[in-house]
Amino acid sequence: MRNLAFAMVGAFLGASSALANGDALVIGNSQYTAVQTLFGAQRVAQAASALNAKGFDVTLAQDAGASDMRKAFGEFAEMLDDDGGPVVILLSGVFVHSVGGSYLLPVTGNGRIDEADVLIQGFPLDAALAVLSAYQGRAFLVLGETGAEPDLNLFLTAGLGELDIPQGVTVIRGPAMDVARYAARDMARTGRFVRRAAIEYELQIEGYAPQEQVIVREGDVSPPRGAIDPPLPDPFANRAADDVSWRLAQEADSAEGYKTYLNGFPDGAHVNAARQRISALTSEPFYRERRAEEDLELDRDARRAIQRDLTILGHDTRGIDGVFGNGTRGAVRRWQEETGLKVSSYLDRDQIARLQAQATRRAAELEEEEKRQQAERARQERALWRRVRDRGEEAGFREYLQKYPQGQFVDEARAVLKAIDKQRAEQAVGQDRRDWNKATQANSVAAYNAYLRDWPNGAFREEAKQQIAELQFDAERVRNSVQARNEEQGMNLNFVARQLTERRLDQLGMKPGKVDGQFDENTRAALRRFQDARGLRVSGYLDEQTMVRLLAGGIIGIDR
Repeated sequence: MRNLAFAMVGAFLGASSALANGDALVIGNSQYTAVQTLFGAQRVAQAASALNAKGFDVTLAQDAGASDMRKAFGEFAEMLDDDGGPVVILLSGVFVHSVGGSYLLPVTGNGRIDEADVLIQGFPLDAALAVLSAYQGRAFLVLGETGAEPDLNLFLTAGLGELDIPQGVTVIRGPAMDVARYAARDMARTGRFVRRAAIEYELQIEGYAPQEQVIVREGDVSPPRGAIDPPLPDPFANRAADDVSWRLAQEADSAEGYKTYLNGFPDGAHVNAARQRISALTSEPFYRERRAEEDLELDRDARRAIQRDLTILGHDTRGIDGVFGNGTRGAVRRWQEETGLKVSSYLDRDQIARLQAQATRRAAELEEEEKRQQAERARQERALWRRVRDRGEEAGFREYLQKYPQGQFVDEARAVLKAIDKQRAEQAVGQDRRDWNKATQANSVAAYNAYLRDWPNGAFREEAKQQIAELQFDAERVRNSVQARNEEQGMNLNFVARQLTERRLDQLGMKPGKVDGQFDENTRAALRRFQDARGLRVSGYLDEQTMVRLLAGGIIGIDR
């Protein structure tokens, strides 16, 4: 076994006096050696303990291999009865999916993932959903997904994928750390509305989700007398000293601590788990750094703030979503290397403070730089307009419009050109006018070029050149928009990030419309105005450069 913390919790914590009307299976895989998650064994035990305190019969498996997960699932299925209470399956770790379904990866000794073995040894979510389908209206599948991205090549894809949820089954899913907090603190609270908790912990709900749904109802379960917190006693023997020493080793969670346990209990009940933990710790070069970060218990907002700071400093996190995946870890490594720190991809409290201070300074520099650039652009625009207005030449007005299509004096320039075009049309000969009308009906670069070839000195030659320039500008803007749209999609913006983007645009007077987290045409127009005013690529999409400028101006990062 990877960790012998597999037990029938509800059966041995005061079971003789418990009136349990709820059943739960909890599997938390936290040590994959090559792929680390953020849901530790201690939090799994906390979630199991909270459910047990409410009277649930709980089957718990921690850092489980394939056989451990099958055994836990079998024990859970055997104890199920139709007593009217809730049925909960909580799974946390690394998930993968294929066309045939989704799987929780087992913990293996070498940390390698064999895609063919996953289909046989992984825990199939279809099996969990099949069992839960028999308890419609009171069945809950809670899934905590790590930000790790395993190396897959053939027929598996990282992540949960799309689930085929039976009728009457509720699925609650989200990042492993957020699910961990919810499971340990709120899931077993009597009368706690599921949908409200999901909003608070930023989790997704799928399947059956009525407005006032709760997991534990008033009077639904009766807590067992004498229930105690983990560690969980072994039902098979009286080994108090062994268990106490093992608990101390787990709390230290260091190679030295586990070696001390092995020296004291060479034939103890946890020797296999201790040896495997020593192997995992010695093979993980940045174990202490990872633990230091996990001990900070960074919530989603704190993780978003770190991603924003990294982005401002020029380190792309591939999204500002509060999930520390490969993109964020890579950005942390680049920042640590640039700053002269130990490169581990994990952050401690001092490093986070240092990162924030650097980002604050860089944001102030960007703001000052932007103000200087805006002032210079405005000065150049006013100078050109004065020259154009003083000379009064048609070519000058067209030059101004081409250079400043959304400039301060656009309306005045267009009014002058409209008068010139009207006068020219009145003076043009019949064939010139007919060819011009033909070109305007086609309204293409080729049609205007054909007019210029036929009428190089025609009455509408300047207007034809202007139309060609505008059409080419529009084509360039379309190309920019396609590229920027792909960048925006790659940033994985969630509802909160979109809403705060709109709020910042509104604060800047860019008129994004309703602040509702929906990027409609009003938002796109506001982004185009912002980009044009800052000398950025004008696309109407939130690309990386636009995000950095908004971040520097205060977007999202104001809630430190």
